[in-house]
Amino acid sequence: MTLMVHAGGRYSTRDELSLVPVPEATDSYTPVPHNHLAETLMTIGQDILKGHALESEQYALAREGNQMFGVLTFKGEHSEMGLSIGFRNSYDKSMAIGIAIGAHVFCCDNLALTGDIAILRKHTGNVWASLEDIAISTLYRSQKNFQKIVEDSEFLKNEKISDTGAFQYMGLLYGKGVLTPRQLPVVKREWLKPSHEDFQPRNMWSFYNACTEAMKSAPPVLVMEKHIRLHEMMTVEQE
Repeated sequence: MTLMVHAGGRYSTRDELSLVPVPEATDSYTPVPHNHLAETLMTIGQDILKGHALESEQYALAREGNQMFGVLTFKGEHSEMGLSIGFRNSYDKSMAIGIAIGAHVFCCDNLALTGDIAILRKHTGNVWASLEDIAISTLYRSQKNFQKIVEDSEFLKNEKISDTGAFQYMGLLYGKGVLTPRQLPVVKREWLKPSHEDFQPRNMWSFYNACTEAMKSAPPVLVMEKHIRLHEMMTVEQE
């Protein structure tokens, strides 16, 4: 799974999203049901992402269903990675609706995100019109962002790194707040003894995926920002 459920959370199906009680609407607050958000993004994705077919859908719920994080993955011609839409929602106002575009690494179900998160900050009466506008504009930019991730992965594969370099980078990522103390041992284990044969080469791409493997434990409220910050530190700040 791309999603690793942290303490108090659980995996979910799309049908189960509809079973979570939706808060009452008020004059200043219009809730967006988890399942409607997922279905809207799925429909728009299938309409806009020509040449891509829906490969998988993954969801996690936390805080008794008040927080939701999902990933829709579309498979195209690229054999190693699929284009993914990461999104989140909450009923308790703990986080705004967010949508991010990335890549799904098929061999390990890891997620790579780049760019900014498109955030819908207000649950007002016209929330659906705003949501559809943001989703459409984000997805129109998605294939360019996806191509950037593919190019970044090739760049990282050509960057060799030693064990010492990997350990130093782990410290930097921890110091910058990208990795937590609980995630560091996972990164170390995945680097020294990769779970997937594709990441046996001693390069930055293997190290990147050791990090994204560890970051599966990040809670929904933080996971998008953490992935994007990791990508920035591993690519933009390397160039």
